[in-house]
Amino acid sequence: MNAISLPDIATQSTTLPLPLDWVGMCGIALPLQLEGQRVLASVDAGVSLDDTTARGIHMSRLYLALEELESCELSGGLLRRVLMRFLDSHQGLSSSASLTLRGALPMQRPALVSPLSGWKTYPFEVVARQDPRGFHVELRLELIYSSTCPCSAALTRQLIQQRFANDFADRPLERDQVLAWLGTQGTTATPHSQRSTARLWVRLGQAEYLPLRRLVDLAEQALGTAVQTAVKRADEQAFALANGQNLMFCEDAARRLGSALRGQEWLEGFRLRVVHAESLHAHDAVAEYRWNYPAE
Repeated sequence: MNAISLPDIATQSTTLPLPLDWVGMCGIALPLQLEGQRVLASVDAGVSLDDTTARGIHMSRLYLALEELESCELSGGLLRRVLMRFLDSHQGLSSSASLTLRGALPMQRPALVSPLSGWKTYPFEVVARQDPRGFHVELRLELIYSSTCPCSAALTRQLIQQRFANDFADRPLERDQVLAWLGTQGTTATPHSQRSTARLWVRLGQAEYLPLRRLVDLAEQALGTAVQTAVKRADEQAFALANGQNLMFCEDAARRLGSALRGQEWLEGFRLRVVHAESLHAHDAVAEYRWNYPAE
């Protein structure tokens, strides 16, 4: 019995001769090996359609080329090979190919004081592109931290000073009484803090290694107030101390991150955006910074 030849409509000529910047698939579920862990990712894969006479691309070829991403540790070399397979399977049709991989990397983080630990997830994106200019890869990261307002802290200290002056106006200062007052009246007012978010866009250039953990550690160290997982009272106290010693506006947070990232030789450039979800206001405080990163 002879095999039946199936029609391939995509190879037919189009009646609208217009090149397309990108054609492909979005939201493909795919397990990856990243930082030694298995991570479920959502993948966007596509190529340009430069041939103005071609009606479409071969999407199944892109899908099948993604299989290589499942078996090896994610790296610049692996991404480059997959993108070249995209282009090799679309010779004469496409001159550029791209991949976007989205997921969340789980990382175990220790408590500040106690021997406890817990897990946090860090949303990430890896964006890779192969075009006539060469191979490019970018790493995008989101992390959460705590920010305590310096202005609120200063106003709080003033109120505590006023309360102390009133309570001890006609009394001699005795150490035990002052200590007792601090333990009961010293929190007359408290500065406001909020959960805050930092988003980083990092250009890695020709880097083979995708340093996601390194980037997380660098950013959290620069900020000093990463949110915690499992805590005892001693850890909560240490977290309160860290916040008190790291008072910051959104401008301060952006400068801390920018200064830390600019000192890394493995970065070609970066963009960052910090958002402080204000507890005082119904709106957010936001700061952005970019270094050697193209404007949108």
